[in-house]
Amino acid sequence: MQYYILGMRPVFRPSALFSDETENYVTPEQPEVGETVTIRFRTKKDNVDAVYLCHDQEVVVMEYDYDDRNFDYYRAEIPLGIHPLHYWFQVKAGRLTCYYDKCGISKEIRQDCCFTITPGFHVPEWAKGAVMYQIFVDRFYNGDPSNDVEDREYFYIGDTTVKVTDWNKCPAFMGIREFYGGDIQGVWDKLDYLQDLGVDVIYFNPIFVSPSNHKYDIQDYDYVDPHYGKIVKDGGEVLTPGDRENAHATKYICRVTDKENLEASNQFFAEFVEEVHRRGMRIILDGVFNHCGSFNKWLDRERIYEHAPGYEKGAYISADSPYRNFFKFNNQDAWPYNPNYDGWWGHDTLPKLAYENSKELHDYILHVAKKWVSPPYNVDGWRLDVAADLGFSNEYNHQFWKEFRDVVKEANPEALILAEHYGDPRSWLQGDQWDTVMNYDAFMEPLTWFFTGMEKHSDQYREDMLGNGLHFQWAMNHYMNSFQAPSLQTAMNELSNHDHSRFLTRTNHKVGRVAQLGYEAACQDVDKSVFRSAVVMQFTWPGAPTIYYGDEAGVCGFTDPDNRRTYPWGWEDHDLIQFHKQMIRIHKACPAIMKGSVMILQADYNFLAYGRFTERDQVLVVFNAGKDTMERTIRVRDMGITADDNLIQLMMTDQSGYNTDAYVYQMQQYDVTITLPPHSAIVLHALNGNGDPSFHEEETVADVEGFHTAWKEYV
Repeated sequence: MQYYILGMRPVFRPSALFSDETENYVTPEQPEVGETVTIRFRTKKDNVDAVYLCHDQEVVVMEYDYDDRNFDYYRAEIPLGIHPLHYWFQVKAGRLTCYYDKCGISKEIRQDCCFTITPGFHVPEWAKGAVMYQIFVDRFYNGDPSNDVEDREYFYIGDTTVKVTDWNKCPAFMGIREFYGGDIQGVWDKLDYLQDLGVDVIYFNPIFVSPSNHKYDIQDYDYVDPHYGKIVKDGGEVLTPGDRENAHATKYICRVTDKENLEASNQFFAEFVEEVHRRGMRIILDGVFNHCGSFNKWLDRERIYEHAPGYEKGAYISADSPYRNFFKFNNQDAWPYNPNYDGWWGHDTLPKLAYENSKELHDYILHVAKKWVSPPYNVDGWRLDVAADLGFSNEYNHQFWKEFRDVVKEANPEALILAEHYGDPRSWLQGDQWDTVMNYDAFMEPLTWFFTGMEKHSDQYREDMLGNGLHFQWAMNHYMNSFQAPSLQTAMNELSNHDHSRFLTRTNHKVGRVAQLGYEAACQDVDKSVFRSAVVMQFTWPGAPTIYYGDEAGVCGFTDPDNRRTYPWGWEDHDLIQFHKQMIRIHKACPAIMKGSVMILQADYNFLAYGRFTERDQVLVVFNAGKDTMERTIRVRDMGITADDNLIQLMMTDQSGYNTDAYVYQMQQYDVTITLPPHSAIVLHALNGNGDPSFHEEETVADVEGFHTAWKEYV
């Protein structure tokens, strides 16, 4: 849209119009019910006649507040009630009228793009922009060999367990019963490494008692698995060859039902969390509440608990089980032999929990939710597995998560509630259920398509999506519209995780999985420069950048189970690790990145430039996703950079490697011209004309060398 005003006023510049839901434009950012909130709007200086804030059938004239070197700022104070405030802006300049909402400038009102402030919606401050690190425990580090799963310890999905003795062996194609020995002691042993890397939060894949190495089939929600914790009582024998009866797996039964092992493991975990907190880091646990496992003591299809002292009969064992209504049985007349129950996605090892049928189950899971965020464990939040699937109706699902939130936040107001979700999460992110989500739609997928042209499982390659900056811009604008600011700032921004191929493998454009392509193919023809560019975006985009263990060390792998290779201790890519350290420090040092606004400045074929900015701090991030060198001139005035400023390079990565040399980019009026090598990314920080990089509150830097020295000391 271009507007021209006749007369003395300068040409109307719609690109200067801006507001969002961050603390830069909403004060307080997370207001309480009944509190008055100040909402601001930005225009070019002396460029409009009036700005109106529109909400709930009401139009409020915004008052001129102040100006800076570039813009005028308007404000309105709105008292909040108990309901969310949905609002947009109307701008008048001469005979022209336009509207501004979360999707940008429009000629008409768009109700589905309103800004939203939900009174009382609080997410933990510590989670905003936090650097998270996801650990699949069995594959990270074996700190306590005495708790390892043994060969033939028990029978699970068609065969007996295997103790892997070669740490560097790739996971078998059906390797869910393979165990490498990673445990919580191993994570404890590597806390120095994680702290030095810059990690703020450790997110564990499930750690509760379970027969699988992934542990998404939980056997007992009340205890940490002794194979991850402590085994202090270790009687019994392993299965004999050919034995498929788990009732004979006496070693396993002793290990996972004996209260000495269970209590010792819980105590050990509490001590681990205390040490993590002492170091200033946090812990998030994986909550698998949609389904449990067929080994679970409530069902006991595997007859683990049938004769164990202190346990009731499981629902598979007895029609009179107290857990009978925890599951949905489909053949009532089959008792007591072969009862058939609903399994998640048809998997009989993952019986779906029937909350609607059982108040006891409902209350117990809420007890579990509270237990682990309370003393003595004090974990800092939950990641909720397949959260939108829980229950048998959408109505019940929403009601359950409302109750879950109430219980968790009452026990620990600073706990984070983060859900796994694919698709539009809007209805769960209204301030009364989840805090945020694993950010697939508004991060992992658009980023993967742009940099690699690959689908996130490596199941498809699309040439038309590779380097498609316009699609990236559309996707981010569209999907970010579903988030209120608190959810966006805490969204888990991952490149890889336990469900998808490793990002480094996606850079080789090989379509398929390990069963068809083999293990070596995952490491062939990978492009570290593309990977580094993606990491630059990960640590400069709004949200909580989350590293999947080993990504920073160069681990490759196709989709599950190949993405669960071990961390390569002794074989790390130290250059990639150092690169991650630099990007983490840049991320943490710049207020514009941690809590600033975001604006896509230009998007084109193989090219993307966006700004992160507050009034006092500006960062420009630019990418060349193609194979050829390009030169681009970028207009940066709309992110608050003026002709008096210089742009100082904080990071440059391309096919030759990366560097943090403080190269100076001179402004030409409101533009900066940058030469971009193939597969490159550049992070530039604005040095204001008065020599003041804003993250140094009282310090001025007279020249580039002084600035660079100060920057190095800061990070």
